Amino acid sequence: MFAYRQRGLITLHGALVSGLTTALLPVYALVVPYVPRVRLEQDVSLLPYIVAVFLAMAASAGHIRREGGSLHILGMSGAISLAFRQMLYVAAAVFAVVFSLKDQVVSRLFLGSYIWMTFCLLVYLHRVLPGAMAKMLFPERNKLPCLFVGSSESLEDLDSWISSRGHIGIQPVGFISNDAPTRVEKAVAPYLGKFDQIEAVLKNRNVAQVIMLDWNQPTDEIERIVEICEQEGVRFLIHNNYVARFAREMTPVEEGGRHFLVMQTEPLEDPLNRASKRALDIAVSLPVCFFILPLLCLLVWAMQRLQAPGPLFFNRPRGGQNRQPFNMFKFRSMYAADHDINKQATKGDSRIYPFGQFMRKSSLDEFPQFFNVLRGNMSIVGPRPHLPQHDDEFSKITRTYHGRSFVKPGITGLAQIRGYRGEITEPHKLHRRVYWDLYYVSRWSLWMDLRIIITTAWQVVFPPETAY
Repeated sequence: MFAYRQRGLITLHGALVSGLTTALLPVYALVVPYVPRVRLEQDVSLLPYIVAVFLAMAASAGHIRREGGSLHILGMSGAISLAFRQMLYVAAAVFAVVFSLKDQVVSRLFLGSYIWMTFCLLVYLHRVLPGAMAKMLFPERNKLPCLFVGSSESLEDLDSWISSRGHIGIQPVGFISNDAPTRVEKAVAPYLGKFDQIEAVLKNRNVAQVIMLDWNQPTDEIERIVEICEQEGVRFLIHNNYVARFAREMTPVEEGGRHFLVMQTEPLEDPLNRASKRALDIAVSLPVCFFILPLLCLLVWAMQRLQAPGPLFFNRPRGGQNRQPFNMFKFRSMYAADHDINKQATKGDSRIYPFGQFMRKSSLDEFPQFFNVLRGNMSIVGPRPHLPQHDDEFSKITRTYHGRSFVKPGITGLAQIRGYRGEITEPHKLHRRVYWDLYYVSRWSLWMDLRIIITTAWQVVFPPETAY
């Protein structure tokens, strides 16, 4: 099947790229005596560096997989971008060995020039290798002549996909439909007749694969086509067009022998994932609550006495996991006066006292939420919680808003590090914030949490323009 072909092509490309990049280091060491101004001492052991480069390339393989089906048509800018990301892994691994071993012998110029050569080699390999491998692995004799069955409109929807899959052997021989085609002169495959002619077409056209374009055909008609394909030894596939029909991404899952299409995957429904996330929450929040929060409380209390006397904390209900409300703690950043707590804070808001402005910009006002994390009604990372009234208002603007509540709310989140924080003034900003929140819900990983925490820590020291 073509999916396995593409997957194998990506895996093989990643393995060859890793192997050639790793092999470049000892090869370069052999020819370095002939390279001007670059020296390498004879007693230098390159084995730790070779192992580090190999591990770095293995760690960066995910970037290749993310290119997916477009790897074979990667342009120069795409190849440079992919190579640069992988080069950063290699550079980090190489210099990590230098510092960990305190290697004073190895030439930094040798390592630096190797990293530059690695970048150039990666650009060349990403640009040339996938197409060359596809031609070698899937020659003419390994082509998959494909017959498409269904409406011409559905065929038009697959035009770009069909046209871009020639490298793995997809070879359209025609399509069959009971409806008259609408674009015969521009169709990616010629019209060959109606459903009752499928058996003759399979025999006369040497078809290797039949792709049913949609689920709109009667069950008995599909069953007849399946039986003909089985009799002729032809692969049969059905294109899942529910994504286009419902304008939503759907993922197939299997449980207890039953198969479902889900609109949103939820990695945090796995108890092991939840446990690892909770362990990270406790590991971070416990020392903060014991060693940092008490000192911050004293500092904020003193500044409040000087600028805005009143309660130390601002404690109001927020929307939590599964839309269950909870009381969230923040350092009070506004004057202790009667004002509308449901009104969003704006830039230059007169309700905010001077040190409160600093706390909001540097996110110091959020530190009491580590206590919420320790209690278990929040997480370090997750969609930011809002006031219940705002939840109701926002859910009327974007219908997918409440999908954020599938996970615990967080002190920081993917939307926040991408610049969507603070006051929500325009609908498109809300849509983008919800998009990144739902992206986090469906693609959670422990590595993603760590990356968000590190980025947030950086933004606390160097606040972005959106912080106020």
